[in-house]
Amino acid sequence: MSQLNAIAKLGTKQRFGASFLALAFLAAMFGALFGAAPAHAASPDPSTYAYTIGGTLLNNDKPVAGVTITATEEGGKFKATVKSADDGSWIIMVPDSKVYDINLDTATLPSGVALTSGESNIQKADLTQTDFIAVLFKFGKADTSSVNLGTQILQRLYAGLDFGLMLALAAIGISLIFGTTGLSNFAHGEMVSFGALLVWLFNVALGWNFAIALILSLGFSALLGYLQDALLWKPLRKRRLGINQMMIVSIGLSIVLRYLLLLFFNGDTKDISGGGQVIMLGPVYASSIGLISMLVSAIALAGVALFLTRTRVGKATRAVSDNASLASATGIDVERIIRLVWVVSGLLTGLAGILYGLQFQANWQVGFELLLLLFAAVTLGGLGTSLGAAVGALIIGMVVELSTLIIPNDMKYASALVILILILIVRPQGVLGKKQRIG
Repeated sequence: MSQLNAIAKLGTKQRFGASFLALAFLAAMFGALFGAAPAHAASPDPSTYAYTIGGTLLNNDKPVAGVTITATEEGGKFKATVKSADDGSWIIMVPDSKVYDINLDTATLPSGVALTSGESNIQKADLTQTDFIAVLFKFGKADTSSVNLGTQILQRLYAGLDFGLMLALAAIGISLIFGTTGLSNFAHGEMVSFGALLVWLFNVALGWNFAIALILSLGFSALLGYLQDALLWKPLRKRRLGINQMMIVSIGLSIVLRYLLLLFFNGDTKDISGGGQVIMLGPVYASSIGLISMLVSAIALAGVALFLTRTRVGKATRAVSDNASLASATGIDVERIIRLVWVVSGLLTGLAGILYGLQFQANWQVGFELLLLLFAAVTLGGLGTSLGAAVGALIIGMVVELSTLIIPNDMKYASALVILILILIVRPQGVLGKKQRIG
């Protein structure tokens, strides 16, 4: 009990000092890995382009080398040509998140090697929803579909883990807010967009050092969470506004914030990273930015877990989430805990937006597009449980990416919602939620 009472005595300098150290640590990591130079140069090096198209040419499991492959942007001027290496592999780096035509020059095929009957030498590579795509060509009469399918599954599993970790950061923010206040915040998606667009503004538009841009973006994201609670939600709580009414207010807030982002940042897509190297992990193509993003996400999630389970403030947050009235009766300053939750939620969600923008670019409505997936992750994992939100986000990420093997890419987000419905029919409380008796 005395430990919980000590929460109210935490000094402002101590809290801000700890926050500054955390921001500085993340900034140092990003700055060391991404470099201090602005994201764009006057004459871009193709090896620094952010998007990758690749594959391996195999004929009866034997590599096909020296074949010319060309990527051409649909309706654009970009065009790049490479030749397959001795092991049959080829990689083309492209600058923009668009659709490309991939043309295999059949005249450069070795003698005795030909595409399978009915196989086209021109295929589409859609990079509008991902930063890497594999393009496969079938040769001869051998059935290599099983090999190709296995490679594609591994590639999608990697992409699903990457996407799921990013979703988990933002989903935990939703879960913490819901657990302590009961509010389903529909403006949470705009907090994702806010973080992504801010780092573009500071690093690309203004040309500032990436470490500085990162600290400022995370700081303003945390400030946005603070201001939301201080100026809107706390006054509404004092007026004892119902949860359903507050949820409607959050919908209105999301619309206002979304169109403010459109007003200030315009509607075009922002390229944030402008770089990244392709790294082969066995048969899986990975990007350096993707691997760094996964590492940062994992560290942040571990930090949240330690905060909630090992610190007095974290334990108090869980107490407020379980029963705010009882927590208040034991001496916990519930309003201070809720304010802290909003700040932490803004920080995590801003970080998720930054990581998403670095890999997939950003625009004014990217958070709105992810909002249903975030709510699906929180619901799937179990409402109000942070660990459940992380698990739900990983499941959603895997389902979204694996579904592209059997359904069109444009429908992959819908597949996650179908899985959510099916799981909740079997387990209504979610994966890690607890059964509750009603009545």
